[in-house]
Amino acid sequence: MPLIGSLKTLLLRGLLAGLIAGLLAATVGYFVGEPQVDAAIAIEEAAAAPAEHGHEAAEPAGHSHGDEDEPLVSRSGQKAGQFLALGLAGMAFGALLASALNVARRFTSLSGPRLSLLAAGFAWAAIVAVPFFKYPANPPAVGDPETINSRTWLWVAAVVLGLLAVAASVAAYRALAGQLDTLRLIAAVVAFVLVTTIGYILLPGVNEVADDFPATLLWRFRVASLAETTTLWVSLGLAFAALTEFASRRSTAVPEKAATAG
Repeated sequence: MPLIGSLKTLLLRGLLAGLIAGLLAATVGYFVGEPQVDAAIAIEEAAAAPAEHGHEAAEPAGHSHGDEDEPLVSRSGQKAGQFLALGLAGMAFGALLASALNVARRFTSLSGPRLSLLAAGFAWAAIVAVPFFKYPANPPAVGDPETINSRTWLWVAAVVLGLLAVAASVAAYRALAGQLDTLRLIAAVVAFVLVTTIGYILLPGVNEVADDFPATLLWRFRVASLAETTTLWVSLGLAFAALTEFASRRSTAVPEKAATAG
């Protein structure tokens, strides 16, 4: 059955699915990602300790920094706060997904659940996969603070690249309407890879990882980051599809009961 319901209904469904997805992603981040962050912070603190000791020795007696270097939010607070942050982020993404589906359903005959899963997959490819493999996430102690603005804009550019790659893929698939499905899929994949490759070549590379930073920790952190974001989008797609199928069955069951009663 095609995706049915008003925009308001879809938005409410997206908010609920996004909340579920955000909490699941935060759970993955808590158990998989946070240990890697703690390890990276320990390395950063160990590297900063000698410089701090030297600075303290050069200061006049009785001078103290107090709590200047204390973080505004403790590590335990940060770990717990990610559930709130990812819950809200998931709801925002869920609302965006619902809005996109409200438009996409006018151009396809796919069932609601299948369209939901396909849209979530496209979103993951554009927002997660394409930016990640060009500019993978780095743990604390990696990266120059002075380049954070430029790195942020490069990541945004990579997201735009991902959206363009997805758009090119869909356009190639629709352009071959009436052809063999296998040929259409091949054309869609080729278009996606071609646009992504060209973008990767044009976008500048960024490598601010120190040579002495543990490669194993870097790899584990990036895998954990990818697992967390992938969990968010996979869960969002599955939750939205499940809620859509449940709503479709309920709406189908009501007319059947009414017809039987009549």
